[in-house]
Amino acid sequence: MNLRVETRNPREDVAVIALSGEADVYTSPRIKQEIVDLLNNGTHKLIVDLTGVEYLDSTGLGVLIGGLKRARERDGDLKLICDNVRILRIFEITGLTKIFDIYRSESDALEKL
Repeated sequence: MNLRVETRNPREDVAVIALSGEADVYTSPRIKQEIVDLLNNGTHKLIVDLTGVEYLDSTGLGVLIGGLKRARERDGDLKLICDNVRILRIFEITGLTKIFDIYRSESDALEKL
């Protein structure tokens, strides 16, 4: 399966990157490039919407961690939206729930930026 990446700006200073499909070793470079491009173009507050993600591997996790680090280096942030129990479990098992702010909806994530 492929990965679909759609980016939109619900506010001038925020970008939401909606992912659907599989975030794995083959598709993660596309996610990384989208994050890097947004940060380089001055958008430092990012929300990655994982509600449409069916599969997430360690490469995908690494890209998200790298994106969070890059955003924070620019005094920004990267928050996640996820309501998929299987994907949330990956964050719990890896301890990444301590690093990422994970919300159930876009409105909740936007409130915290």
